[in-house]
Amino acid sequence: MFFDTHTHLDDDRFCDDRDSVIEAVYASGVTLAVNIGADLESSLSSVELSKQYDFIYASVGVHPHDAEDMQEADVEALRTLSANPKVVAIGEIGLDYHYENSSRDLQKKWFRRQIELARELDLPFIVHDRDAHGDTMEIIKSVGYNRGVFHCYSGSVEMAKELVNMGFYISFAGPLTFSNGKKTREVALSVPVERILIETDSPYLSPEPHRGQRNDSSKVRFVGEKLAEIKGLSIEETARITYENGKNFFGIQE
Repeated sequence: MFFDTHTHLDDDRFCDDRDSVIEAVYASGVTLAVNIGADLESSLSSVELSKQYDFIYASVGVHPHDAEDMQEADVEALRTLSANPKVVAIGEIGLDYHYENSSRDLQKKWFRRQIELARELDLPFIVHDRDAHGDTMEIIKSVGYNRGVFHCYSGSVEMAKELVNMGFYISFAGPLTFSNGKKTREVALSVPVERILIETDSPYLSPEPHRGQRNDSSKVRFVGEKLAEIKGLSIEETARITYENGKNFFGIQE
């Protein structure tokens, strides 16, 4: 059994075949998944999707791309959505200095505020950190709430070790399998397996040998296989460990 801890099955790319894709995902052995909110609309659709499928849970949050338009009322809307028992995290939230669709100041403001919301609600949070490692670490340390996971991790080995010591989880997606993913594989080797999650970030970042195609949660297996190879474990043991890690992080009881 596999746990895809970060997927966007509500994405428009699944509009024509969402139900059949989700059925195929479950049939493939992915028996837990968290559908991730990236704005209020997708947070709501994540909650709705979690109501339709027992094995799908939801997170709610506003991505840094949309920080420019965020208001305190949105935080209250996220708080209301979080009352649903299938909501297991705040996210994805964070900083993105690669595209900078929102100003850095607003990204930082609302990242901090959403971490504070997670703390208020006693929920873990999911971090999006792209080309913003220094400011991301500074904000996390200043808030002092460390029940988080860095999704699709792209930082250094040294940063990963610091995060693990702080109590964070590190999540790996398709880039772990890419031919140019040496740095990511070095990080995976350095992180204790009990602090690792696996994900697809579907429909994005499809792993080898499906790179360039639409991704879906069934392909988390390929991330697990590469992690097993790196760690010198069987795929069965890797699947079991990362499955339990995901349940522990999100507080899911089956």
